[in-house]
Amino acid sequence: MKKVCLFVFVWFAWSVVGNAQESDGRYIEVTGSSEIEVVPDEIHFLVQIKEYWEEEYTGQSKKEEDFRTKVPLATIEKELRRSLHKIGITDDAIRTQEIGDYWRQRGKEFLIGKQLDIRLTDFEQINSIIRSVNTWGIESMRIGELKHKDLPTYRKQGKMAALKAAREKASYLVEAMGQQLGEVIRIVEPADNNMSRYFSFEAQSNVSMGTAATEQYRVIKLRYEMTARFAIK
Repeated sequence: MKKVCLFVFVWFAWSVVGNAQESDGRYIEVTGSSEIEVVPDEIHFLVQIKEYWEEEYTGQSKKEEDFRTKVPLATIEKELRRSLHKIGITDDAIRTQEIGDYWRQRGKEFLIGKQLDIRLTDFEQINSIIRSVNTWGIESMRIGELKHKDLPTYRKQGKMAALKAAREKASYLVEAMGQQLGEVIRIVEPADNNMSRYFSFEAQSNVSMGTAATEQYRVIKLRYEMTARFAIK
């Protein structure tokens, strides 16, 4: 019994000494952050098209079981591309992203759908698309990925700004205690760093997606965090 108590006492004493030694090197550790907004030079506009029954739009019949005239996907896509060509968007800028089948109801045919990825260079082209295309057969339209050719440079700037913010924060915190900030001891880049955000907007085929609606979705937002440890003089 005495040996056990002695062991516990020795371990506790060693723990206290160890912590005391660790606190001899005085330091402050803070996290700085930065945000950068980048206007994209490449916009991916996603348009979902799907086969439909002509009677749904013409009003010839209100009962689904009476719908007979299916408008094929090829016809819808051909008309869409014709409208895009008129506003200066070539086939090189249009890519088929995915194709799928949509089950309508028991006993009816599959309605085939397709998503087109349209590569644009400015947001005004989106407004032109919305104004010019026939919405029959268009299931949805939304802004997809936003890109910029100089993103690596902006990432570097964002990390540097976050480090400067960390030093500034550490400096005024230490000065508030009547001390002086020393040299940097350690810099840590958090695992969830390099955060970039862009916002997508989706409009159904019967909804107008105007300029005002897309204003808040026009930038790539980059946020960075850097953690730094500084010595206290």
